[in-house]
Amino acid sequence: MLTGKQKGYLRSMGNEMDPIIQVGKGGITEALVTQTEETLEARELIKCRVLQNCPDEPKSVAEELAEQVQADLVQVIGRNFLLYRASRNKPIIVLPK
Repeated sequence: MLTGKQKGYLRSMGNEMDPIIQVGKGGITEALVTQTEETLEARELIKCRVLQNCPDEPKSVAEELAEQVQADLVQVIGRNFLLYRASRNKPIIVLPK
């Protein structure tokens, strides 16, 4: 679980990022979960976007995807959201205490 200070730090890092993962009309599929896990392992912090044609609400999509990949949901703004999970092999991001 992330503290408020850690979430603020990750949000500031996420401001400059472009969405890497996009959730479309198919919703959360097995391929999307696999792609998200691989990307999180490589980058630790990723920005995702829920497209207009997705039938579900962005917040529910973000929460479900975070749960499936065992990541922390940092922030949801509009149709974008940030996911964070420390890399198991090579941690890059050092969170404040």
